[in-house]
Amino acid sequence: MTKTRNFIDLTDAGADAIAAMLGDALDRKTARDGWPKGKADADAPLAGHTLAMIFEKNSTRTRVSFDMAMRQLGGTTIVMDAGTMQLGRGESVADTARVLSRYVDAIMIRTDDHEKVQEMARHASVPVINGLTDHSHPCQVMADMLTVLDRSGRLAGTTWAWLGDGNNMLHSIIEAGSLMQFEVRAACPEGYDPSPVVVADAWARGSRFAVDRDAAHAVRGADVVVTDTWISMGQDHAAEKLAAMMPYQVDAALMAAAAPQALFLHCLPAHRGEEVVNAVIDGPQSAIWDEAENRLHAQKAVLLWCFGKI
Repeated sequence: MTKTRNFIDLTDAGADAIAAMLGDALDRKTARDGWPKGKADADAPLAGHTLAMIFEKNSTRTRVSFDMAMRQLGGTTIVMDAGTMQLGRGESVADTARVLSRYVDAIMIRTDDHEKVQEMARHASVPVINGLTDHSHPCQVMADMLTVLDRSGRLAGTTWAWLGDGNNMLHSIIEAGSLMQFEVRAACPEGYDPSPVVVADAWARGSRFAVDRDAAHAVRGADVVVTDTWISMGQDHAAEKLAAMMPYQVDAALMAAAAPQALFLHCLPAHRGEEVVNAVIDGPQSAIWDEAENRLHAQKAVLLWCFGKI
């Protein structure tokens, strides 16, 4: 029996598969140039397949991009919010996984607790995809890598500077850097570092990763500057945290310290005036709209990998 391919973290696929997925995503993106967005790809490789999407957290990009990804691949989706399904009334993750596996061909879940996604994968007999957890956001980082590859033609040997909280996005970027051979420098305030387990695992894979308290030093010469909201969904708007983060705000002076052609990335939604200023997010180095669009193209490739078509 063929082993089910789950996409919970980037290491589930590995470097070779990620490279293949990014290549397929670029090819499919190019092939669709000028097409209506609702038109299926010429080969419609997932015709007859259905993806169940479970949302326990609010979503714009993940919801729409996965829905459109399946449509463009020829498949269909079922969208479920936890509050309107039995999972929100106490049915176990394991039982939900077993039931959905009888109805659909794959499951994407966007939730808070990483363990829920792992448990879903343990009990499902179809592929499970992590649409976001408090631990990692691999689908977003696939889109980020696709954006950098599309804009600059390479990932290996580039330098990415992260500014702010050591959160789920940073965890996936650290993981990506260790797999795809790019350097990651994280400028984080004391007390907001990434998980030491994530860092240790990345170092074991040969990662070039370091934490820096000096934002300007971390950004110096970087090819990519990345940040994220400081107050995540479900967190209180903590004044203490905002104060600690302000020295890491991405402004024009900070971008000027990066490489001349450096790209600015942000997974969105942005809190303008907090983690980034308007002059940067709306400026010439910002690639955020390409990055948002690339969620669609990258997730098509993730779906095809999960179904064994890449």
